[in-house]
Amino acid sequence: MANRYPQEAAVRDGRRVLLKPFTGSDVDALYAFFQRLPEDTRRFAWDRIDDRGLIESWGRQIDYGKVFPLLAWDGTRVVADASLHRRDGGPLRLVGRIKWLIDPDFRGVGLGTLLVNHFITLARHEGLRHLTCMLISDLEADAVHTLEGLGFQSYKIPRYGTDPDGQPHDMTKMVLEL
Repeated sequence: MANRYPQEAAVRDGRRVLLKPFTGSDVDALYAFFQRLPEDTRRFAWDRIDDRGLIESWGRQIDYGKVFPLLAWDGTRVVADASLHRRDGGPLRLVGRIKWLIDPDFRGVGLGTLLVNHFITLARHEGLRHLTCMLISDLEADAVHTLEGLGFQSYKIPRYGTDPDGQPHDMTKMVLEL
């Protein structure tokens, strides 16, 4: 899977990005990307991306069979981090879970769609049967709409998530049958 990269891709406004898997040498650039994100984005991230030690551990413990982390680069800057997560066994072993964070300057130009389409292709190649993700219904309504356009089914779950201040949020589980 990693041998098909790097790949150059264009977004709708004509800018070009380079897509390549995260490696241990990308820790500084990925951490810098996370620090550039607005506070509201960082506080709702699935992981504690303000913790440099966590990012360093990702760089030391790369296992593309469990997590395939894909970065989008604009020159020497990371502008998106996306990942496809898989399980080794159990009833969900043929289900991949996707996550992503995109630089605000690259939102609304098709970069998220580009990354998800890469994961759809990869998941099919790897024999997965479904892709899923979980989104905060109100804050990520644009992503819900985008994924529905790609064929994902949405299932809204009231008050399923909790923000850092303890307030409940509806969550939307997105599922694509491959």
